[in-house]
Amino acid sequence: MATARAERRLAAILAADVVGYSRLVEQDEAGTLSALKVLRREVIDPLLAAHHGRIVKLMGDGALVEFGSVVDAVACAVAIQKRVAENQTDTPTDRRVVYRIGVNLGDVIHEADGDLYGDGVNIAARLQALADPGGICISGTAYDHLQGKLDCDYEYLGERALKNMERPVRLYRPLLEGATARTASPRPALPDRPSIAVLPFNTMSTDPEQDFFSDGLTEDITTALSKLKGFFVIARNTMFTYKGKPVDVRAIGRELGIRYVLEGSIRKSGNRVRVTAQLIDAASEVHLWAERYDGDLGDIFVIQDEITASVVGRIGPELLAAEHARESPKPHHGLDAWECVVRTVFLCSQLSEESSRKMLPLLDRAIGLAPDYAQALAMKGWITMWRAFQGWEDMGCALALARDVVRQAIAADDKEPWAYLAQTMTAYATRDDALAMAAVSQAVAINPNSAFAHGQLGLAHANGGRAAEAIPCIDYALRLSPREAFLGDFQFYYAMAYFQGANYELGLNYAREAHRLRSGHAYPLIIGTTCAGFLDNREAAADLLGRLKSLVPDISRDWVGATSCFVRAEDRARLLEGLGRAGLD
Repeated sequence: MATARAERRLAAILAADVVGYSRLVEQDEAGTLSALKVLRREVIDPLLAAHHGRIVKLMGDGALVEFGSVVDAVACAVAIQKRVAENQTDTPTDRRVVYRIGVNLGDVIHEADGDLYGDGVNIAARLQALADPGGICISGTAYDHLQGKLDCDYEYLGERALKNMERPVRLYRPLLEGATARTASPRPALPDRPSIAVLPFNTMSTDPEQDFFSDGLTEDITTALSKLKGFFVIARNTMFTYKGKPVDVRAIGRELGIRYVLEGSIRKSGNRVRVTAQLIDAASEVHLWAERYDGDLGDIFVIQDEITASVVGRIGPELLAAEHARESPKPHHGLDAWECVVRTVFLCSQLSEESSRKMLPLLDRAIGLAPDYAQALAMKGWITMWRAFQGWEDMGCALALARDVVRQAIAADDKEPWAYLAQTMTAYATRDDALAMAAVSQAVAINPNSAFAHGQLGLAHANGGRAAEAIPCIDYALRLSPREAFLGDFQFYYAMAYFQGANYELGLNYAREAHRLRSGHAYPLIIGTTCAGFLDNREAAADLLGRLKSLVPDISRDWVGATSCFVRAEDRARLLEGLGRAGLD
C-alpha cells in the first residue's frame, strides 16, 4: 500500500494559549474548564467558521489554527480578542480567561492526517509566547500582506531572534480598540535638508554568500552619505528590514519621512561584478538618475564611491559634493578583510552572547589581514567591552584591550566613529563622564546620521544624571531609524533616562519593553526591578526580580553597585535602594 506523502505549502497559522492557565486551574479547575468551553462554543468556533479557519490541534489551554488567507487569520485574531474581553465583563479580573495570539505566514508541511509542522508553525508558536496578554503578535511576513486590507493600525516592535530560527523575525502588534502604541509617534515630516533611504541592494544570485557582499555595498554607501552633514539619512538597520521584500517607494517615503530612495542590484560572476543603481523621488516615483557599473571585484570600492558621488551630485548642493570629494579617499583593506567586517556588522545588530562571540574571530581575521583597519580594531574594542558589561568577559582585561585598540584605531583613521563609540564604552566602565561625552559627541560629529551614536549620546547623558538632555537624543535616534534593530537597546536607554528623572512608571514600562526585545540582557531587568520597587508594585517587582535571578543567579546589590555606570554616587545609592525595596538582598 502506498504511503501518503507530506505536502509543503504556504499558509497563515494562528497559535493561541491562555495566560496563567495553570494558576486558573489551580484556583478553580471546574470553573476554568467550564469557562473555556463556553468561550469556545459561543465565541471562538463561530469566529473560526466565519473566517474559514481550520483547527489543526487543540491543547488544554490553546489551539493551532490554519487559514488560507493571512487577512482572515489576523481579522479572526482581532475579533477573538475583542469578543473574549466583551464576554467576560462581569467576571472578576483575576478569574478571566485571557488569550495570547501569534500569527505567521510561512511554509508549512501538511501531513495526510491533517497535522502541520515546519518553520511556519514554529514561528507562530514563538510569536504567541511574545504577545501581550489579550493581545496579538504577528510576523513581518504576515504584516507585509496586510497593509491597507484591514481597518487596523499596527506598531512595529523591532526584530527578534527566535529560538532555532536562523534569522531574526520582524514583529508587529495590531493595536486593538483602546490600545496605544508603546512608542507611538506621528508620521514624520520631511527634514529641511536632502533626505534619503538606501534600500538593500538586491543580490542577483542564489548563492547566500553573495548576500554579505551586497550588504557590504549597501552599508558603505549608507555610511558615506551619513557622514555628509547636509544630508538626512535613514539608518541601515531600519532599511535592512525591507530586504528581499517587494517595496512601495511612496509608502517608504511616507513611513520614514524622506524624499529620496536609492535602490540597486549586484551580480558577481567569477572575478567580475556588475552593479546597477537608481535614485527615485519617493513622492512622485520619478527616476532621477540610473547607472550601471562593470568591473573587477577589486574595483568595488571605486564603484561605491562613484555611486555615492553621483547621488550627492544629483540631490546635494555643491558644498556637499565638495565635502564628499574631500572625505572619500580611504585605505584599501582588501575584499577579505572588508567582508569579515561586513559580517560582524550584521552580527552586532543581534547583540546576543552567541552573535557577539562569533564577531571576535572575524574581527581578528580582518585585523590580521589589514592591521590598520580602523573599523575592525574599534569594533573589537566595542564588542569586548559590551560583553564585559554583560558579565561574559573579565572587565579588567576588556578595558585594557579596548584602550589599546582604540588608540590603534584613532592612529589609523581619526574619522572612524566606531573608535569613539568604543572609547565611550571604556568611559562608562570607569564612570568618566567627561570622556564619555567627549567621545560620543565626536562619533556624532563624524557621522551625524548614526542612529546608534545618537542613542549612545542619550545613554551617556542618562549615566551622567541628565535625564532632560537624554530623552531628545534617543527620540532623534528613533527618528533616524524607526525600525531599528537596536530598538530594544533604545527602550533601555529610555528606561535609564526616566529612572534618572524619577519617573518610575515610565522607567518600568520602557524597561519591560527592553527586556521583551532583549531578553538576555540583565540591566533592563535591574532598572525595571528598581522602578517597581519605588512604585511599590509588588507583582511587577517579584516578576522582574525572578527573571533577573534566573539570568544572573548570584545577583546582589553589592554587584550592581560595583558594576553600575551611573556617575553620581547618589544615583547609585538610589538604584540600590529601589532594588532593596523590590526584595533584592
